Amino acid sequence: MISKIEIKNFKSLKKINIEVKQLNLLMGLNGMGKSSLIHALLVLRQSKELSNGKIDLNGDLVEIGKGKDAMYQYSQKEDIDINLNANNSDIHFDFKYKPESDFLISEKKYLSDYFKSISLFNSNFQYLRAERTGPATVYDTSYEDVVIKRQLGNSGQFAPFFLHSYGNEKIEFEDLLHEKAKSSILLHQVEAWLSEISPGIKLNTTEIPGTEKVILDFQFETGSLYTNRFRPTNVGFGLTFVLPVIVSLLSIKKDKLIIIENPESHIHPRGQVELGKLISLAAKSGAQIFVETHSDHIINGIRLSVKEKLIDKKEVCIFNFEKITTDDEQYSIANIINVDDKGELSEYPNNFMDEWSNQMLKLL
Repeated sequence: MISKIEIKNFKSLKKINIEVKQLNLLMGLNGMGKSSLIHALLVLRQSKELSNGKIDLNGDLVEIGKGKDAMYQYSQKEDIDINLNANNSDIHFDFKYKPESDFLISEKKYLSDYFKSISLFNSNFQYLRAERTGPATVYDTSYEDVVIKRQLGNSGQFAPFFLHSYGNEKIEFEDLLHEKAKSSILLHQVEAWLSEISPGIKLNTTEIPGTEKVILDFQFETGSLYTNRFRPTNVGFGLTFVLPVIVSLLSIKKDKLIIIENPESHIHPRGQVELGKLISLAAKSGAQIFVETHSDHIINGIRLSVKEKLIDKKEVCIFNFEKITTDDEQYSIANIINVDDKGELSEYPNNFMDEWSNQMLKLL
């Protein structure tokens, strides 16, 4: 588990030094630096020769560009530092700045065995970007990603195939079990949590023989029966956008690192609250989770989880990102907001939450 992150001179981050917990929420207005923190982790993850001191700015997880795009523009130094404390050990990356290069080099070498013990670098990792796979008539399969690596794809494109492959597998952690699910297997638990968003839903997956494709369709309860099967293209974006998020949270292993961007996309407010609860339960069960969100409702679902003792307040931290502008430079900072036993926050900065109330006051 990562316990501390220090970043210097990377994108909008002049210098941040934060202690992170099981559940870490990144909030703030657009362009405040939330993605810069995530990108710092992702460039380390995607760098295939990291043990030799080489960092790839462009890869399958993130496209930074060139060195000049990665470097904090007002820096007076000639390097980018990313330092982690993970599993009670410190590891320091200092990459020399080369403005036109799409990779950067450190003078240090690192033991590859060290990386194997950290979820950021091994198979116990999942990243779900904001641009997830939407409704489609068929979905791709990947034996290597799903069966060997147990991955859903960065866009969640393999979630239907993952469900097809592991749908009958029992959920490992009791805290994740939905009380209204038919059983403890993954498929039934996914259906129960999805039913918090669209009631009475049933999922079906069918692999197409002779192809590397799988069909996903939805049915809905009508008393004791079910409707006909509906294609994802006929039920809107919300269900397919949130499906990989729910599958990733329910299929965690201990110490799994999950990074999710905008889990609330296309989900109505009540569903977002329930999703916040599921995120909390996954963190309580042993996953370390980073969530970038703009949703008050996700935050409120997590605050409610703390109040209802579904997760300990000590396992939750909110980082509110802001920009500092002076005459000479502009950079991002991350202010720490803690949650108490009652779900109250240690601070309520301007533009942080409760935009509904702000607008209602104008209407009165």
